[in-house]
Amino acid sequence: MRAIVTGLIVLLATCKVAPPDLSEADRAAIRAATDSFIANARARRDSVNTLLYTENATFMAPNVAIAEGRAAIRAQLAKLPLMTDFTLTPVEIDGRGDLAYVRGTYSFNIVGSDGHQVGEDHGKYLEVRRKQPDGKWLIVADIFNSDVPAGKLR
Repeated sequence: MRAIVTGLIVLLATCKVAPPDLSEADRAAIRAATDSFIANARARRDSVNTLLYTENATFMAPNVAIAEGRAAIRAQLAKLPLMTDFTLTPVEIDGRGDLAYVRGTYSFNIVGSDGHQVGEDHGKYLEVRRKQPDGKWLIVADIFNSDVPAGKLR
């Protein structure tokens, strides 16, 4: 009997339990973080949006090198064109435990320094997020690219 109990203890100790699926509360928190990102981007609060990334996050915008870390991400966000009507539309939010991803679409109008529209862009994005000890879901990796053919952004 003792051998059976010992065997069960060893078996249970070596079993790996899968982390739980994301809760609806986690999904809601990620949606809220996306809403904050949109509001900050529309107001050009790049330094505030930078705080939605982890310290060592990566930002992979098209046609430029990877930005690694908050300072580099802030610099790249500041280089994005002036825009209006910026939207992010999460299509899928999924994950397990403290790791999630968001797959979605984006769109915005590009404006010149005079405030008039000079172009538009739309495409897709993918974020990897990690839940922090304080419950916030920060971006670990962020990539986006346009659906507009190269050279056709207007």
